[in-house]
Amino acid sequence: MDRRRLFALGGAAGALGIAGVGGGAVGYGIRGAKADKRSATELRYPFRGEIQQGILTPAQDNMYTAAFDVTDEDLDSLRFLLEDWTVAAEQMTAGELVGGAPSANREFPPADSGEAWGYPASGLTITFGFGRSLFVDDKGRDRFGLAEKMPAVLRDGVPKFANEALRTDASDGDLLVQACANDPQVAVHAIRNLTRIAFGTAKLRWGQIGYGRTSSTSTAQETPRNLFGFKDGTNNIKSEDGDKELDKHLWVQSGDDDASDAWMTGGTYFMARKIHMYLEIWDRVSLAEQEDIIGRDKRYGAPQSVASPDADAEFTPLDFAAKNGQGDRAIDARAHVAIVAPEHNHGAMMLRRGYNYTDGNDSLGRLDAGLFFIAYVRDPRTQFYPILKTMAHKDLLTEYLQHQASALFAIPPGLGESDTMIGQKLLA
Repeated sequence: MDRRRLFALGGAAGALGIAGVGGGAVGYGIRGAKADKRSATELRYPFRGEIQQGILTPAQDNMYTAAFDVTDEDLDSLRFLLEDWTVAAEQMTAGELVGGAPSANREFPPADSGEAWGYPASGLTITFGFGRSLFVDDKGRDRFGLAEKMPAVLRDGVPKFANEALRTDASDGDLLVQACANDPQVAVHAIRNLTRIAFGTAKLRWGQIGYGRTSSTSTAQETPRNLFGFKDGTNNIKSEDGDKELDKHLWVQSGDDDASDAWMTGGTYFMARKIHMYLEIWDRVSLAEQEDIIGRDKRYGAPQSVASPDADAEFTPLDFAAKNGQGDRAIDARAHVAIVAPEHNHGAMMLRRGYNYTDGNDSLGRLDAGLFFIAYVRDPRTQFYPILKTMAHKDLLTEYLQHQASALFAIPPGLGESDTMIGQKLLA
């Protein structure tokens, strides 16, 4: 028995012990994740359920998203990796050590890197996804015999958009792992240990650390701010919106795609864009112009169609017919909120789950910072690409942004009680 299988079996045994720690986590089906009413660091979310955690889960404070390329082109090796990752993820999200209790033999490297030893789970969620290149390579070769199961969304890919300068090495990938937590070290620990487990089968392609969530996925959360200083995601989809709305905008439905119907129904699609913000230029723009560009009051987040904004006006519906004191439209037709409004996009909506990022500074001392935009959608071809195309051509905000990386992944539904790995229906 090789070390990988030994780890999987040992981890599975450990998982049986930790299931009760989270209050009956195994087999607990959830649509919107519900956790104990404890401190942010004490929160634990069930790893198994009808949907994957980390989507409707109330957005945590920190994120580390990474993509991996599979280097061992043997289907069994891929299965073993996903089994090992599943065991480790279930342990970590329960606040347990990877591999269970440390080995009594001190001559072996520890199974867990240890930097989160004794730390609470901190609301850690780990979400997995599959990219186009897992199904076929850049020459169209079927890598693992999965090509006939590739969703049309992945087959079609992401179109080109104006004013983007995408880095290939920071985009896409075979496998996606999104780790979110209320403690940054817990999120980094998750990606670090999954990377260790993948050694010999997959390698890290790119990673992005984010802080300061830029959206709310629950009505219980206050709307956060992006690095431009504006409240972000006021009109975001919320977990409390109900199954009808979530099924319409978020979850893949039976019949959406014959090729992937058997394994993607109940899942969703992950769309990410790394968006650099020209903060030094933005900071020299007048407050009045900033508000005209966004279409909202900067202090309270109220629409410009509200004559006297205050703390209670943030969620006032946008009124695109309203006039200001000069008789002009209160909200410019090219303002960001007007460009992305469902009313102007055939009702299209997306679940936003992005984070701010700061990757130091460049050689001229300018901040290398911006938004790691993440959206979960039922079909990006109708709910994301048309909006982004309009933004690139008409949005006043585009002058202060540049898209530098892009990623699209299929996110399968959650794990059943007897499942041994994420994406089991795909790889069965």
